[in-house]
Formats: sequence, C-alpha cells, structure tokens
Amino acid sequence: MSTKVEATIEDLYAVKGKAELVNGEIIHMSPTGDKPNYAASEIFISLRAYAKQTGSGRAVSDNAAFLCELLHRKSFSPDAAFYTGRPGGMKFFPDMPVFAVEVRSEGDYGKRAEKDVAKKRADYFAAGTLVVWDVDLLSDDVIKSYRQDATDHPRIFRRGEMADAEPAVPGWTMAVDDLFA
Repeated sequence: MSTKVEATIEDLYAVKGKAELVNGEIIHMSPTGDKPNYAASEIFISLRAYAKQTGSGRAVSDNAAFLCELLHRKSFSPDAAFYTGRPGGMKFFPDMPVFAVEVRSEGDYGKRAEKDVAKKRADYFAAGTLVVWDVDLLSDDVIKSYRQDATDHPRIFRRGEMADAEPAVPGWTMAVDDLFA
C-alpha cells in the first residue's frame, strides 16, 4: 500500500524556480547554460515582434507554466512558446500554447534523454500543442520541428535557413543563425 501523496497544482505554485507536475510529482528543472538560454531568448524576442506586428497571440518566455489535463501530467514549462488561449491573470496559463520550444541543455543528450524528449513531445501533442521545436545547438540539424499531424516526421532547419512553426504561428519565420551568439 502506497502512502505517497500526489502533488497538486497548488503545490506547483509554491515551488521556487522552474518545475512541472508529472506523474503526481513536482519535477524541478535545473537552470540552463549560456548558449541554450541565448537561443530561447532569441526565439522569444522574434515571437514577441511577430505578436506585436500581427496583434495575435502572445510570446511567452522561459519559466512560465501551462496547465493541461493529461492523466499523468498537469503542466508544462517550455523554454519559449506562443500562446493564443485564455488569459491566466496572475495564475499559470490555463491552456496549452499552440507552439512550444524545448532547447536542449547540457544534460539533454544520450539514450535516456532521447526517450524523455520524445515522451514529452508526445505529451505536448496529446495536450493540444500544434508544433514543438526540439532545438539542438550541437547538431547540424539545429531545429527539428514536429507537427501534431506528423509527429514522427520533423521538418529539419539548419544554419543558413529560415525556420517556421506552421501552422501554429502563421507567417512567422526566423533565421536559424539567430540562435547562435
């Protein structure tokens, strides 16, 4: 018999720093390094300019939480995102972003990490996100852009190319080279 108490969204509000609620547990996320932070910031800045220009959606930076209602997961905290849902006020975003970005950090490599990244991406899609970027600054395939309707066939964006997040962020593009300082 298990006496373990499952964490709640209210518990997540009390966490200092970045975390997600998965399988009833608060999963703390370590701070990121220089290059991954720079890349995520550049994506946010580009999305913010797009949102201001088009008057649609909101760019969301790192350390924000999005609520979901999956059996095993109750929240996500992507490195950058684009949101078109209901306002959350001072609380977490009540809906999922249409576009989520996960930038790999130093510990996001190896067989276990690949399985974890794929599982989290599947969770994003199950929760309603339309496009998820897997950004790998150490790979020639810098951005793998996965769509909800083609989860096993990412579009690849490399240095020297323009990346997009269609259909989640219509008409938005950014240069892959902008991810590098």
